[in-house]
Amino acid sequence: MTILLLSLVVFLLIGVPVAYSLGLSAFVYFAMVQPDILHVLPQRLFSGMESYALIALPLFILMGQVMNESGITRRLIQFCLMFVGRFRGGLGLVNVGSSMLFGGISGSSSSDTASIGSVLIPEMEKRGYPKDFAAGLTVASSTMGMIIPPSVPMILFAVTAQVSVGKLFLAGIIPGILVGVFQLALALWLAHRKGYPKEAATFSMSLLARSIYILIMPLFVVGVVVLGIATATESAGLGVLYAVLVGFFLTRHLTLSQFYKVLRESILTSAKIMMIIAFSQVFIWVMALERLPEAVATLVEVKNLEPIALLLVIIAIILIAGTFIDVSPAILLLTPVFLPAVVAAGISPILFGVILVTGLAVGACTPPVGNCLNVGAIVSGLRIGAIFRGALPFLLANVMVLVLAAVFPEVILWLPELLMGE
Repeated sequence: MTILLLSLVVFLLIGVPVAYSLGLSAFVYFAMVQPDILHVLPQRLFSGMESYALIALPLFILMGQVMNESGITRRLIQFCLMFVGRFRGGLGLVNVGSSMLFGGISGSSSSDTASIGSVLIPEMEKRGYPKDFAAGLTVASSTMGMIIPPSVPMILFAVTAQVSVGKLFLAGIIPGILVGVFQLALALWLAHRKGYPKEAATFSMSLLARSIYILIMPLFVVGVVVLGIATATESAGLGVLYAVLVGFFLTRHLTLSQFYKVLRESILTSAKIMMIIAFSQVFIWVMALERLPEAVATLVEVKNLEPIALLLVIIAIILIAGTFIDVSPAILLLTPVFLPAVVAAGISPILFGVILVTGLAVGACTPPVGNCLNVGAIVSGLRIGAIFRGALPFLLANVMVLVLAAVFPEVILWLPELLMGE
């Protein structure tokens, strides 16, 4: 294990991409420790991608990209402005509300940051909001895109841990909403303290009617899975069809050239994730060969940690790991290490999945690796340090939800247990 982990750290430090670092460290292990079974490496590489459930990943990515190009961002902003614009700091509240809604549509925090940030950051700056506040709030609120279903990281965890996608989606609803509520409360408090402006907002039935078919999309995609009408993969396919119909025939913002561009970007993004999955499966297989997950589970049993204490320790590790490792590889690496220990302690794998994704969402907004932070820097033109300082107070909302999930797991689990049973 020392050779495996040390070589991984070395490859990451010299700038080798995460996927190739995982594969190369596994190769070093085989070459130095198990040269007789080196032929297993390519077999494990391809077998790691042979999962029917993984088909849902590129489909959900395509669905989010299509909706992103369908002109829904401004409509969601106008919809939120209609309800919260009259409060002090209205555009800040709109920022959080739009992220909550957009996250449930796109399933991607980076898409949320790019789409909403490109519209609201300049607008908030124009209205007198500090630019670092606007960019930080946009980046922090985008974390809901990973938590509120449909969520690409949730699907990745479900495939890795072999748990129900439907239950995981349902378990993500309450913590995602709680993150949004806490961020709304903090934004409202800061707005009153610093005197941020109100916005002119009137209720419009026509805008509400024109927004309904966008707002019901996450309910449609998640609902068909929960009700047993379709699998997660079939739901993703239906979501793509729904997004295409919305883009071409309802909002009419999507053109054939844009659809080709979106299709290409989705293929490239999916290929990157699949490369990470393939190489990480080899790495995970080596960890299993060295019995690392069993060792962690045994250590937990020996220490006799209470479930709450174990979850708090895991949360701390997730928050630290998230600052150095991107979300997808972190899910693939941490899940097989901690899942046996979590199950041995009597903790629900669904609860662990929600905690893992929520914690890694914070990592997506922290330097140096944070993907959302880097997207926010591109959109706003600010340095990542300035954006992180603006985002930090709002990221505390995620940490509060993590602690709440560890101390009161029933808050997270009651909805999936109510609708889908044990």
